[in-house]
Amino acid sequence: MSPNKMSARPKRAHPEQTVAEPKSPVATRRRGATLEHALLDAAWEELQESGYGKLTMERVADRAGTSRAVIYRRWRNRPELVIAAMRHHQPVLSGALPDTGTLRGDTLAVLRRASARITEIGPSTVIGMLSDLLSGDGTFDRILDQLTRGGGEVMGGVLARAAARGETRKDISPRVARLPLDLLRHELILTHQPPSQRTLEEIVDEIFLPLVLRNG
Repeated sequence: MSPNKMSARPKRAHPEQTVAEPKSPVATRRRGATLEHALLDAAWEELQESGYGKLTMERVADRAGTSRAVIYRRWRNRPELVIAAMRHHQPVLSGALPDTGTLRGDTLAVLRRASARITEIGPSTVIGMLSDLLSGDGTFDRILDQLTRGGGEVMGGVLARAAARGETRKDISPRVARLPLDLLRHELILTHQPPSQRTLEEIVDEIFLPLVLRNG
């Protein structure tokens, strides 16, 4: 047979010489709670590293590996995102209700816990959020409702326990119940730093207790 008429056969690669093509990584799309936790983690990390003043939705989105639109679908602005991140990681009033045996001791324990958390978060963060909340876009009322409701629930529990011990009146309004925490927040706004131990004691002894203790 003539060499010109011979059909060329393709050379077979030796098994050891076969090179496998790399597989493309399969992207996992985060959804629901998994995605929300990733966003809150990114916001918290950004807050710790850059501070509230430099925190932006874009920086949080970059850190979380997503887009700003994903964040805005859940939180309308920076204060809402930061408050959600704070509650997710280190709520100001987290933990079991204190049980010191007296209303005075329990209330001081709540205030000390809140003051310590503000110190850890940073007073500048709290002040920055309050400034943003006063922007007039309707966020202030929404966030204020969340804050007062949380403080009211904690102090309501403290007062219910005190009433069961016979220390307090039973007809205490929600506004009076959350007064110690409102005054702590007011002090923070005025001084830009957490209240001193003496200030906390004055709030409890000179303002709060006279309003709620039983007469006689």
